[in-house]
Amino acid sequence: MQDRYLTRYETILSDVGEKQWNRLNQRNNPFLSYEFLEGIERYNCVGGDSGWQPCHITLWKNDILVGALPLYSKLHSWGEFVFNFAWADAYAQHGLAYYPKLVSAIPFTPVVGQRFLCAEDDHAETISIKQQLIESAIGYAKESNYSSWHCLFPEDPGFSNELKTKNSLILERWGYQFHWQNQHYQHFDDFLASMTSSKRKKIRRERRRVKEQGITLQTLTGHEISDQQWQVFYQYYLSTFSKKNNYPAFTLEFFQNLGTTLPDQVLLILAQYDGHNVAGAFFMRNATHLYGRHWGCLAEFHSLHFELCYYAAIEYCIVNGIDYFDAGAQGEHKISRGFLPVKTRSLHWIAHEGFHHAIDDFLCQERHGVSNYIEHVKTHSPFKNKGTS
Repeated sequence: MQDRYLTRYETILSDVGEKQWNRLNQRNNPFLSYEFLEGIERYNCVGGDSGWQPCHITLWKNDILVGALPLYSKLHSWGEFVFNFAWADAYAQHGLAYYPKLVSAIPFTPVVGQRFLCAEDDHAETISIKQQLIESAIGYAKESNYSSWHCLFPEDPGFSNELKTKNSLILERWGYQFHWQNQHYQHFDDFLASMTSSKRKKIRRERRRVKEQGITLQTLTGHEISDQQWQVFYQYYLSTFSKKNNYPAFTLEFFQNLGTTLPDQVLLILAQYDGHNVAGAFFMRNATHLYGRHWGCLAEFHSLHFELCYYAAIEYCIVNGIDYFDAGAQGEHKISRGFLPVKTRSLHWIAHEGFHHAIDDFLCQERHGVSNYIEHVKTHSPFKNKGTS
């Protein structure tokens, strides 16, 4: 296909500009916003020696940005949450280099969303723009000798299917996360009433234990969060990564900047005990979705994690008319608390023909396993059937 638009590769997102980029983020996903993606560059969360080097693909028509694809050159597989360490090991065992690779994703953020950004005013042009973004990514991978290109957590399965039809070498991988869905609840008790008796009692008991310990909560949006409160939360954030022996990717300045540049999309819930902050949870949102991202504490309290990260957030969704709550990757313990599994996807182009076929066979089996698991979990739903209490 002859390119209809001028293709550029952006190593610094500020060269694109806020208005141009955000015009394509029509669903107002906070993680696809210029403020978030440019912020992780400005405050050294990517670039440098992080192993995430920006090389975003942009398409232009008469100096107007018409398409964009977040893209990073990767020297490792950390911070992706679609785990392919075994693929890298297999390459190494055969004397081949898996890194560097190309990844279209939101760094350190396993959130489903658009990856192929465009205005979507005309269906035919939308498909053309997305197709050119794909071909540009694969062409760049071939020209620069990358082992592979990976698109993680794309939102549009319909386009993914059309994409795979036109690009038979693109493989699809399935995973799952646990999300909560608002069923037009008016109050938290309405949500509880939809659950089985045992699950309802368990949640009430956990919420009661938090109150009995004398803990109170404070819910703040971005413009309400002081520098001192950001510093307190950041200590919680660091403590969580320290406990798990992981590297904290985001800086304090990055969080503070988000609170200023996206004040209506940033949410912080702090817990106080005896007049002091003891724990906190960080969220981002738009009109339809709440995303739980980070949590931490400096003291252990019974059920406080569930209260901050799940129940208080669910209550916030109900009060504010938010339809979906993504509380983060993994965690079967979420099922009994009202979260059900949803399928996630990722797309993969593998340059090496032999590994392409081997990975294709593996992914075919894995997809069957994911489907079976999701169906199995749904048979153990925490929500009551009609006629049950």
